[in-house]
Amino acid sequence: MDARKLLVALAVGSLAMPVAAQVTEIFKCRDARGQWTYTNDRRQAEKDKCEPVTTQVNVAPAKASRPQNFPRESSAERAAGKGRQRAILEKELASEETALTQARQALAEQEAIRTGDERNYARVEERLKPFKETVDTHQKNIDALKREIANQGR
Repeated sequence: MDARKLLVALAVGSLAMPVAAQVTEIFKCRDARGQWTYTNDRRQAEKDKCEPVTTQVNVAPAKASRPQNFPRESSAERAAGKGRQRAILEKELASEETALTQARQALAEQEAIRTGDERNYARVEERLKPFKETVDTHQKNIDALKREIANQGR
């Protein structure tokens, strides 16, 4: 399809929705040394008598204005939303702190247990590793939630 025909088709189609179209042409030119170069500058291409390689039509919808009845959030609604979000974060923080306390208790119980087959301390460390990882995970979650709550105030 010729670029002009495509532009006409776009113009007819744009009656339903405004669009912005831009035609990009690429030209292949031979310089004085006989090497091929490519350009999208039409004036340079006409001056050097270059041959067209491709024509591309870039189409983007035009920026539409917001409809009159488009819902808008008031500052009171925004503040209420932030309050709900803060309450959710604080609830999650309390839940994580409870889980951290339980994980620490489970770790302490496991550290107190010594079985006869664990003469090598590496085996004790291997048994305790999942408990320590759970404690670390809950601590990281608590730190992240505290950061998020602190960022809420900004």
